[in-house]
This record gives sequence, C-alpha cells and structure tokens, in this order.
Amino acid sequence: MYKNAQKLLLILLLSCTSATTLKAQLENISLEDCYQLAKENYPMIRKKGMIAKTADYNIENANKKYLPQVSFSGQATYQSQTINFSDALGALPINAALPSLSKDQYKIQGEIDQVLYDGGITHNQKDLIKANTELQQQNIEASLYALKQRINNLFFSILLMDAQLKQNDINKSNLQTQIQKTEAALRYGVAYRSNVDELKAEVINIDMMATEYTANRNAYLKMLSIFISKELSDSTKLEVPETENFQTEIVRPELKAFDLQKSVYELQKKQLKSDFLPKVSAFFQGAYGRPTLNIIENKFGPWFITGVRFNWSLDSLYTSSNKKEILELNRKTADVDKETFLFNTKLDLTQQDEQVKKYTQLIVQDENIISLRQSVKQSADAQLDNGVITIHEYIQKLNAEHLARQTLVLHQVQLLQAKYNQKFITGN
Repeated sequence: MYKNAQKLLLILLLSCTSATTLKAQLENISLEDCYQLAKENYPMIRKKGMIAKTADYNIENANKKYLPQVSFSGQATYQSQTINFSDALGALPINAALPSLSKDQYKIQGEIDQVLYDGGITHNQKDLIKANTELQQQNIEASLYALKQRINNLFFSILLMDAQLKQNDINKSNLQTQIQKTEAALRYGVAYRSNVDELKAEVINIDMMATEYTANRNAYLKMLSIFISKELSDSTKLEVPETENFQTEIVRPELKAFDLQKSVYELQKKQLKSDFLPKVSAFFQGAYGRPTLNIIENKFGPWFITGVRFNWSLDSLYTSSNKKEILELNRKTADVDKETFLFNTKLDLTQQDEQVKKYTQLIVQDENIISLRQSVKQSADAQLDNGVITIHEYIQKLNAEHLARQTLVLHQVQLLQAKYNQKFITGN
C-alpha cells in the first residue's frame, strides 16, 4: 500500500513538472521559433506537397509510354467504284469465277504498339519534370524565406515596446518616490498641494504612455500569433536574440532558383536533340471486315498484320537552330536576373552595414548623454529638497533623463534589428 502511494505521488510530481514546462514554453518564444512556426503554418507551404505529388503523377504517366499502347478504330464506307477483275484479266475462262468487290466496305481494327526506341524523349521528359519540380519547390522556399523579414519587423517591434515599458516603469518609480517626499513635506507645511498634484499629473502622463506602448505591443503580438498560428498572451516573453557576428557571404535561396532555372534550359536543349532522332516501335494490327487482305474474296473475315515500324521525321531541322538560340537567350536572361539580384542585395547589405555603424555610434553618444542627464537629475534631487528649484523644473530634468534613456533603448533595438536584417539579406 505504501509503495503504491509513493508511485502515485511520483506520477503527480512528474505531471506537475510537465505542466510547468509546457506553460514556460507557451510564455517564452525565440526569434528562431517564430521563423520555423511561420514557415510551417504559412498556407503556401502546402503547395510543396501538391507540387511533389503532381511530379509523381507526371513521371508515372511518362513511364507508361513504355507500356503497349492499344487503340481501336473502325469505318464503314461507300465508294463510287471498285476493282473489276474481269476487265483487268480480260476474256479468260477463269473470269467467270472471280467475284467483284462491293462498293460498301467495312472494317473494325485494333492495334497494339510497343515503343522500342524513342530517341530518349521519355527519359529527357522525366528529367525535365524533376528539374521543373525542384525549381517550383525552390521558388516556394524563396517566397517562404521572405517571411523572415516580416517576422523580424514584428518581433523587434515587440522587443522595443517591452524595453520602453520597462524604462517607463523606472521613470514612474522615480516620480512616485518624489511624490512621497513631497507629501511628507506638505504635511509639515513646507510644500504646496500644487506640487503634489503636478507630480501626480506627470505620473498619469507616464501611465498614458504605458497604455499606448501596451496597446501597440498587443497589436504586434496578435499579428505575430497569426503568422505562427500559435496563441501568444499578453504575458508572453520574447527572448532577446544573440548579437553574434554573421557571415557576409550571400547564400539566399533565390540564387539556387536561378541556377535551377538554367538547368531546366539545358535539359530542354537535350530534348531538342531527342526530337531529331528516329523512333522505332513494334506493332500488331488485328481487324475484321470486308474485304479482307485477300481482296479476291469479297467476304467478311478477320486478318492481322504485325511487324516493326520505323519513323524519322526531319521537321525539327527547320526550327532546331532557332529553338537552341531561344534557349541560350533564356539562359543568359537567367544569368542577368541573378546578377541583378546580387547587385540589389549588395546595395541593401551596404545600407544595413551603414545602419549598424550609425546605431553603434549613436549608442555611445546616448550613453554619454545619459551620464550627463543623470548627473543633472541627481543635482536636481538635492536642489528640490532644498527648495532651490520648483517641481516643474525638476520634472523637466527628470523627463530629459527619461527621454535620453528611451532614445538609448530605441537605438539598441534598432541596432539589433539592423544586424538581423544583415543576416536576412545574406541568407545566413
């Protein structure tokens, strides 16, 4: 009995631990988690499965060209004239036994055709299907990659709201401390009620700013929730990404798409060669009708023909050269598109490099300003206690320090976002 109770207690403890872990997972989320969830839940991701399934069907259909091809046909005709054997053979005694062919003739025919050699058309077609499928899949990957930029904007906007709310709380705490001091002075008759009211009014201003920051944060959270298809509550904490140094080599998914497009053009060139090669197949024809192959007998009957069919059409020679030139121009166009993409990407990267330098320098300047504003504010604390300055002047100096700290917070988040924009632009 005692052992059973121990087991039950252990199960309950494990259940509580699992529940706590799940809750922590729901309340904390990283930028990489958002990337992955957004990609998995974006509707376009379902197209990848559809494209793959379509390719399987197309390849299966291409393989079926090696199976025997069965066809049926039939006809009933009436012709104005037929062969007259009596006229053809002259006045021979045997003519009396020769029948004449009927002007109404009938034939029902079935044919089985088996490809022996198609010049590599089917093989090239399957390679082209696979290449086009890979290209379509890569284009979807490139489209899904663009989600990262949208996730970045939302994620860092939330981080900025969090930082501003935190700084707001610090400023509010300083004012509340001063309110307590002023209320004590009021009780001893060395301060005015208006001094307390002015401080409380400033606290309300800070609460109004907090309301705006919180509303913006909730709006960004809801948008992020839609992207990742995961409910994010007001208490959700976003993990601040690491400020690591990223590689500068450009490895965007679009580059692979350009290369795959060129490979499609190369396969289309190979297919042009296959169109020029001869085709060989075996066939069997079976038929029933009148007349049969023995046209001497004007009777209904069956017959068959079997053999090997050879076909070599030279029509492609007329257009092959132009088609090759078109494919070559398409390949060069893909090269130009790739160069254009790299050019624009490098421009964007240069801009972000300058943004990183700018925010790095601004943060240093912000820290110097905060140091000076903090010194002025500390002096104002003493001056207010000694009645040298008014509450209004004190609030001005306090707000100046608060603004400097808010500016620092803004530049810190902007620097972090600029670095992750670099990462996005390069594809690392």
